[in-house]
Amino acid sequence: MSDTVETVSGVPALFGSNTFNDATQRQRLPKSIYKELKQVQAGKKKLTPEVAEVVANALKDWALEKGATHYTHWFQPLTGITAEKHDSFISPVGDGTVIMEFSGKELTQGEPDASSFPSGGLRATFEARGYTAWDTSSPAFLKTDATGVTLCIPTAFVGYHGQALDKKTALLRSMEALSVQAVRVLKTLGNTTSTRVVTTVGPEQEYFLIDEQYFNDRPDLLLTGRTVVGALPAKGQELEDHYFGAIPDNVAGFMREFNEELWKLGITAKTQHNEVAPHQYEIAVIFDTSNVSADQNQLVMETLRKVASRHGLAGLLHEKPFAGVNGSGKHNNWSMGTDDGKNLLDPGKNPQDNAQFLLFAAAVVEAVDDNALLLRTAAGNPGNDHRLGANEAPPAIISIFLGSQMSEILDAIADGKEIKVKEGVKLELGHNSLPDLPKDLTDRNRTSPFAFTGNKFEFRMVPAGDSISGPNVVLNTVVADVLSKFADRLEKASDKLAETKKIIAESYKAHRKVVFNGNGYSPDWEVEAAKRGLPNVKAWVDCIPEYASQKSIALFTKHKVFSEEELHSRVEIYLEKYAKTINIEAGVMVEMVKKNILPAALEWLTGLTGTIETLKSAKLPTSGAEKQLKEGGALVEKSYGALDALEAKLAKARGTDDVHAKAQSFRKDVFAAMGDLRKEVDALERILPAEFYPYPTYEDMLFRF
Repeated sequence: MSDTVETVSGVPALFGSNTFNDATQRQRLPKSIYKELKQVQAGKKKLTPEVAEVVANALKDWALEKGATHYTHWFQPLTGITAEKHDSFISPVGDGTVIMEFSGKELTQGEPDASSFPSGGLRATFEARGYTAWDTSSPAFLKTDATGVTLCIPTAFVGYHGQALDKKTALLRSMEALSVQAVRVLKTLGNTTSTRVVTTVGPEQEYFLIDEQYFNDRPDLLLTGRTVVGALPAKGQELEDHYFGAIPDNVAGFMREFNEELWKLGITAKTQHNEVAPHQYEIAVIFDTSNVSADQNQLVMETLRKVASRHGLAGLLHEKPFAGVNGSGKHNNWSMGTDDGKNLLDPGKNPQDNAQFLLFAAAVVEAVDDNALLLRTAAGNPGNDHRLGANEAPPAIISIFLGSQMSEILDAIADGKEIKVKEGVKLELGHNSLPDLPKDLTDRNRTSPFAFTGNKFEFRMVPAGDSISGPNVVLNTVVADVLSKFADRLEKASDKLAETKKIIAESYKAHRKVVFNGNGYSPDWEVEAAKRGLPNVKAWVDCIPEYASQKSIALFTKHKVFSEEELHSRVEIYLEKYAKTINIEAGVMVEMVKKNILPAALEWLTGLTGTIETLKSAKLPTSGAEKQLKEGGALVEKSYGALDALEAKLAKARGTDDVHAKAQSFRKDVFAAMGDLRKEVDALERILPAEFYPYPTYEDMLFRF
């Protein structure tokens, strides 16, 4: 019992120990500097050089006490992963000795070489200058690895002329845009205390774990994160015996260390469990502001891989590492709250709160309906194309689940009808309060890509291996845009409550076609969605250009989230990413099939031919062996034919110059040809004796653990 008590009591001391969090700032900064930094973090003041100097000195002392020798501006370029350049604290003093220094200037701004990061034409390759700028609202932290301890300072990353070259800059801009418009709305409703609205996110991260040796022995997993060949074993996830099952000991050991590393970084890892597929797991983190949550999720993914390797495991974050087995997503739980602690998506118990809640809920519905294609684009990547639209993940159709009671209330307001609550009481905005809407009033709808879950919306389409910044940039901006229209009307209205009710009614009536509370996996829903005019784009490459549509340009430039050139750059970067991803996957597939799988099959067939001759000499039956030879020979021949077709289409795609045409060629031709080849090669694997198959199989990876 004493051991347990010590372990539990140690967690509070462990939590945030490697983070320069609010408690540490309060302890180490002079009172006046701490207060001013809080004003800067709240967006109420600009950072002065004097404050930066004091904060830098305190950060340095704290980091040195923890064993740090270097610092880095930690940023998130458009590669989808993080980047860092380490500088030591040492500074020579002229007599052959050094002192440890860190200035306010070094804290607030850095200049990493930007030449090799994706820019989508924002700058020429030879123009190397880029700047990192300290995000004061995201706490600095310490990373420990083979190089030692490094102080990491979360930063934005921009080009020489201020163009966003990263994920964070646009996210911060979108948060500001939503705050400005939401505060305008709140003021019209009589709120005189809230000065800022922040968006919060709590991501749920799904992932796979396999034996690290299997990972290293599979070129496809090593180079692309997914299997490009591989036949399903006799048992998959049909028995649903893995979901919420007992956690295996080796995984439990990993999870314990994983949690501890996250807790040190101040990341509130809360929930962990087995997911549906064999050796698939999930970890959920408690809500934080969108930019901090995005930073933390990057650390979750990085830490996951690092800790898994210490336990002889490989962490897989690809959206579909195993064909035929459920893939992984990242549920983006999103909400809006004021700086004085009010959740704007939490139903209240008085008429004013009811009106406010319904107004903000209606704004989200309108924003999602008007910008469904843009949200679908933001939730895309090459890996997610393997999931969206399948019966394991949300459909590619954007719809909203509100639950029966919320839908009934909004329908009644839209249609001018009496609102009857469960107790039979007539509901009028401004006279009666809304009934309580507990989280469990309606069942969850796991088939919905965008679901209201009590006091937040769960955006379930976000890809497992990507930053959550992109989807949240779009979500924040589209909601901000609707709120700006609402604010325009409310600011002019003499009767604010009457205008609020009118806005809710008109908005919901025009946009409720996006609300669907049924089974999103049903084929009937695709038909119904088409009738409603809802987009159903299953290939990311087909919707990427939406970023630079006239509608998107008007939206993002209005709210100063992206410039027009930044939007065009994203289109080019993402189209290139799509083409490069499929190119790598196809190249790996060709090599695996051509160099190892088919030669191994030919060796087996050659041996089988010899076996038949031996059986004939011994006057023994040969029908079984001949049947195997015929079946195997036919599959090898088909595989070679499919391989030739893939190589031809790959060569054609690689030779295409236009970036959009290239991406389309990789999707429509190469991707399809890969599927044709895989079909034959996987069929061959099913009859190939185990000793001839050159790679770890699905059975090995998912069940021999």
